[in-house]
Amino acid sequence: MSSISLCFEVHQPFRVRKEVLKGEEDLFNAYFDDKVNRELFERISYKCYYPATEIILEEINRFKDEYKKFKVAFSLSGIFLEQCKEYNPGLLDLFRKLAKSGCVEFLSQTYYHSLAALYENKDEFISQVELHRKTIKKLLGTSPVFFENTELIFNNVVASTVEGMGFKGIFSEGVERVLGWRSPNYVYHPFGSDIKVLMRNYQLTDDVGFRFSARDWKEYPLTAEKYSAWLAGTPGQCINLFMDYETLGEHHWPETGIHEFLRFLPGEVLKYDHLEFLTPSEIAEKHAAVGEVDVPEWETTSWADLERSTACWLSNDMQRECFDRIKRLDEKVKMLKDKKMLNVWRYLQTSDHLHHIYTEGGGPGEVHSYFSPCESAVEAFRILDAVLTDFEKRVERKLR
Repeated sequence: MSSISLCFEVHQPFRVRKEVLKGEEDLFNAYFDDKVNRELFERISYKCYYPATEIILEEINRFKDEYKKFKVAFSLSGIFLEQCKEYNPGLLDLFRKLAKSGCVEFLSQTYYHSLAALYENKDEFISQVELHRKTIKKLLGTSPVFFENTELIFNNVVASTVEGMGFKGIFSEGVERVLGWRSPNYVYHPFGSDIKVLMRNYQLTDDVGFRFSARDWKEYPLTAEKYSAWLAGTPGQCINLFMDYETLGEHHWPETGIHEFLRFLPGEVLKYDHLEFLTPSEIAEKHAAVGEVDVPEWETTSWADLERSTACWLSNDMQRECFDRIKRLDEKVKMLKDKKMLNVWRYLQTSDHLHHIYTEGGGPGEVHSYFSPCESAVEAFRILDAVLTDFEKRVERKLR
């Protein structure tokens, strides 16, 4: 029996204003564009979040009395949940219905969808993860036991840290430079840790995430029947599919047929006697680890771009400068004991801000441009630099 985990990362950043509002005492309002954030959230809710979530609920209910059920997992960033509460509370109610279904697992991540796992000192990373875990418990009534780091950022130290926080397992990208000849469709242990690692099958995931509406793709159009046959022909203990939730209506518009694909997928998969849907923690409990994956810090992996590394956030001098400035503020901001200042600093840690400053071209460059609200990486740097400069000055004034 091959176990399929169908997982979705759900995140929206607070996008930075193109110009800092000088003299504004409310730092969130001074730095972040509430109007743009609200408009984008409502648009994506209409095209993706509502229809996709309603379909998933319908399919869960359709199979709830069957021997094999339809199960999924979600990783909701804390910032996404904040926007749910502020912009569209009805959407949060839908996720509560998912939580009550018994067929959905909610994963833990960093509350701010940050790069804090890459800091030398892991205290900030741990704080953000604990805050996220408490938020999921408060809003959805469930305590996450499985971990998904921002964009699947993974190395041995991250795995060890997560294990120390009591998680059963962690997701990683099924990268060839880590796996070698081995398959991502098996359960592993991280080097030096006893928790389980589930490796994302990026080829099968990207068939939906990136190629679904590509008319020049030789497999177009991709139907639920065809995709399920591919899954049925894939050997291994588990097939881990993990994609942005926005795939289902925003990246691929409803007109492409993506919602119909989602609606018919559970039934097509469950026609096969040897296929089942399980949540990540259920897979970790059911399947024994077959080996070990060794990812030292200098080989850190992620699901981002072709490099599947940290390059999408830290490949150029502009990105590295901003990352270092944000990281260096850690001690000073916490010395202030000011919750609002701490929160704003953490919003600035959101990985999207550095993602927008990526300067390489080609396919990855097109992806970065698609997600960026800025006209260029240089403009994105100018905007973030202005915010950081203003914030640094405010921190110094308060420390005097």
